[in-house]
Amino acid sequence: MTRGDMAELRFAVGQLRQCVETLRSHYGDANSVRRLENDVERLAIDAEDIEQAPPPELSARRSQDVIYVPDSKSDEAAWMGAQDEGLGFHSRPRTT
Repeated sequence: MTRGDMAELRFAVGQLRQCVETLRSHYGDANSVRRLENDVERLAIDAEDIEQAPPPELSARRSQDVIYVPDSKSDEAAWMGAQDEGLGFHSRPRTT
């Protein structure tokens, strides 16, 4: 994340904090307001953690996660007898 991205994140968390303070002034110490306050505090803590010690970026790991799936027709016999809900074909012999 760039410095600009982090500044934008801090600004957004600050805006959320102001919105939750407005909710507190309208609804008091309601459970949902306390949960929102807790969520905003957690966001602020996590944003600070990322800024202080950023995790490794995905771009370096992405090439290892690519799995090639061929377009060729697969052997349907391998699926005979399997549960076929939502697979688009039946596990019984075809009549065509």
